Amino acid sequence: MVSLDDFSVGQTPRMNRRVYWIVNGITLYRIVAAVAMVLMIVWSRWGVFKWLLPVSFLTDALDGYLARRYRVVSVAGSALDSIGDDLTVLVALIGLFIYVPGFFRKEIIPVMILGALYLTQTVAALVRYRKLSSFHTYLAKIAAISQGVFLILTFFLPSVPTVLFWVAVILTGLDLAEEIIMVFLLPAWQPDVKGLFTILNGGHDKT
Repeated sequence: MVSLDDFSVGQTPRMNRRVYWIVNGITLYRIVAAVAMVLMIVWSRWGVFKWLLPVSFLTDALDGYLARRYRVVSVAGSALDSIGDDLTVLVALIGLFIYVPGFFRKEIIPVMILGALYLTQTVAALVRYRKLSSFHTYLAKIAAISQGVFLILTFFLPSVPTVLFWVAVILTGLDLAEEIIMVFLLPAWQPDVKGLFTILNGGHDKT
């Protein structure tokens, strides 16, 4: 992983520091937007909510791209990004529960299973690392895309896209299962581990 002090060839420290603050500013926007979306839910301003949601998902892709492109990845930034991701999905799920309560009640079992997996992964990371994990695996990115597509379209389409729901459920379940295994395999906290295959191939320190 590259810290703020490791600058790529041809770029000045001033340039990288500027991008560093821009990237973290975008991530902070996502956290602030989550609070704003909660207020939109309380005030039943679904017209505003449904536009804030895709913007938050797009900023997630943008800050990740900028961090990798300009090599300004940091431990704090990775942790902040994970918090922003979790808050965005959490608020979207709260909105989903209130916006289409019938669908949520109908599919409560897979939702509870995912909730149990997420809780297991979170508790395991807190016990082992004393903080949340920030793996950012390839599978997590694919799962996040599927979640975003499903959640966004739910608020724009006349009916809930059930097929997309199940695609998101399966991918998210696989992602959480992978991350639980990774927590047990990695004794020390490490950000940006691309997947279980990376650990098994010796790409990260397991000692």
